[in-house]
Amino acid sequence: MPTRILIEGRPGAGKTTALRRLAALLPTHAATGFTTEEIRQSGARVGFAMETLAGRREVLAHVDLPGPPRVGKYGVDPGVMERLALPSLRPAATEEATGRLVLIDELGRMELACTAFRHAVDALFVAEVDVVATVHTHRDPFTDALKRRADIEVVQLTPANRDVLPGELAARLQQPRTHNRPPSHG
Repeated sequence: MPTRILIEGRPGAGKTTALRRLAALLPTHAATGFTTEEIRQSGARVGFAMETLAGRREVLAHVDLPGPPRVGKYGVDPGVMERLALPSLRPAATEEATGRLVLIDELGRMELACTAFRHAVDALFVAEVDVVATVHTHRDPFTDALKRRADIEVVQLTPANRDVLPGELAARLQQPRTHNRPPSHG
């Protein structure tokens, strides 16, 4: 059975950093997916950029983008989801990708505003691929449904485990599936 993990944490807890560290600990080209990061100007957050693990990067959301959709003060560019996120997920959901790993940062309001992205995530969570995704602690019908699934493990990212969790997950993901165990911190 594939490994399916949601790393849950509050904003600023280090979810993106943990996912990037996990990717860095894995063999080259072992994973596909994307991360997001804040865009700051003069110390203030003005948007978010998305970067695929293959190195493609674009602005996902920004205070200067008109939207729709809008999430808070940010206009979201759904085209970025089409150009970057979806291509990084779809190949992994095919049968040729059995044993692949998909890293998603994150299943958040901006990303989930894209219907095609939600469908691609649904397809991933039933495919024979390992998935590690980050999620906020806030309530959301889409992520709440994932968190309730018996085949998905939710791991809390805390100050106590954020430095060791990437290494534990990397070791676990590189073991044969029959030996997968939950991380010791949670």
